Order: sequence, then structure tokens, then C-alpha cells
Amino acid sequence: MRLPRRAALAAGAGPRHLVFSADLRYVYAVNELDSTVTVLSYDAAAGRMTAVQSLSTLPAGFSGESTCADIHLSGDGRFLYASNRGDDSIAVYAVDRQRGTLTVAGWASTQGRTPRNFALSPDGGFLLAANQDASTLVVLRRSAETGLLEETGIAAAISRPVCVKFV
Repeated sequence: MRLPRRAALAAGAGPRHLVFSADLRYVYAVNELDSTVTVLSYDAAAGRMTAVQSLSTLPAGFSGESTCADIHLSGDGRFLYASNRGDDSIAVYAVDRQRGTLTVAGWASTQGRTPRNFALSPDGGFLLAANQDASTLVVLRRSAETGLLEETGIAAAISRPVCVKFV
């Protein structure tokens, strides 16, 4: 396997983090500056990534400033999640695992300001969001069928959390 040397993304996108599909055929990049997710096909033998699709991480009608922070795939590879700092939400996408493309499934509030980082629980049943400017760690329940997130009412006060890891 050759690592990719570069990939062409939209000017000003500002790629921040990326995640590979389990089969290494696709790469998903969250773009901090223009609040998008870009899907790239990945040719490991050639070390080449090619942009296939780009979608907004923000709900229609959102106005104001927002930047992206984090991105994760569900353990089964069926859903992709990206955080919005400004809209203070998690964007949820269904993944077409044959073509690698995404379809918007919905958004969930992180119930706090500036979700800098988040993590899916090892069993896939929950998403924990670190709201840096609200000083909260919020637990959202995750549906394995739809990928959607719902409030649990569970939150912990933690001074300016910026990273969530399950070890």
C-alpha cells in the first residue's frame, strides 16, 4: 500500500481530520473552514485519492459562523458523524458502502457550545460530545438502525473538554 501524496479539495475547504472506510476504498475528510465533508475514493496501489462528493455539514437555513472539528464512522461503517462548532451540532450521514457516497440522515444538537471532539462508545450505542465552551460532556443515544442521535439528559460538568477517548 502506498500512502497518498495529495488530494485536490475545494479551495478554502480547510481539511481538518479524516477517516478511512474499513475496506480502505474511501476516505472521508471533514473540512473545518467551509463546513463540508468530502468523500474521496482511495486507490491504495497507486497512492491516489480522488474527490467523489462534497456535502455541507450544516442544516439548510443555518446562518452564522460555524466550523467543523471532528469526524467518525460507526463501527459497522453504515453511518458517518461530523461536528459543527457554531451550529453546535453533529451531522449524521448514511453511507452507501458500495459507492462510498453519503446521504444526509439528520442533525443532533450537542446541547452545548463548541463541540470540539466526540467519540462513539465501543458498543456503538452512544455518542459523547465534548462541548469546549459550555464545559460539558454530553451523552447522546445512537440508533443502530437509523444512525440518528437523541438526547439522554446525561451530561457531566468538565472544564473546557477538548478530547474524548475510550480506552
